[in-house]
Amino acid sequence: MALFSKQNREAFTNPLNLDHPILIQVLGICSALAVTSQLKPAIVMGLAVTVITAFANVIISIIRNTIPNRIRIVVQLVVVAALVTIVSQILKAYVYDVSVQLSVYVGLIITNCILMGRLEAFAMQNKPWPSFLDGVGNGLGYAMILVIVGAVRELLGRGTLLGIQIIPDFCYDWGYINNGMMTMPAMALILVGIVIWIHRAYFYKEK
Repeated sequence: MALFSKQNREAFTNPLNLDHPILIQVLGICSALAVTSQLKPAIVMGLAVTVITAFANVIISIIRNTIPNRIRIVVQLVVVAALVTIVSQILKAYVYDVSVQLSVYVGLIITNCILMGRLEAFAMQNKPWPSFLDGVGNGLGYAMILVIVGAVRELLGRGTLLGIQIIPDFCYDWGYINNGMMTMPAMALILVGIVIWIHRAYFYKEK
């Protein structure tokens, strides 16, 4: 089927490995460091970016032939800002505690270089369906790193995952101490670096 042609499959799968936005292109690092002190906000942020990237790609792809070249960036920003506002209001309505944790970082999705890069490099040149797949793939690739880093930081820094205690009490009775450094932004940078190193050493093969 044309919907699942090789080209369309690659649009979805390449951002998960060969063209990963963080691991290969090293984009979106700032927010990856800012929202990964706990797993729950990392998951929500990853899903928010995935939804916004996918639908922004589709909208821009649909109207790409009607956008004057001189104002294409402005149009892209308007589309993204509208989607970010909608997502922000949904988060405040249904997961208010997480929206407070994410604070200004949801609004800063507007300037996320992954999102703007996909609009300019892919959605402006491709049809809606491949653009949707590209947006979902890049969003999930981004979310994957947030989840990995957020899980490690919360587990080692707080002994919990999603607020549920994972490290048993007897470990603390035997002298185990949570690593407070894991809650600091510097450790997020180190963990992202380790993940990039592991990926490039064992999983990534250049084309």
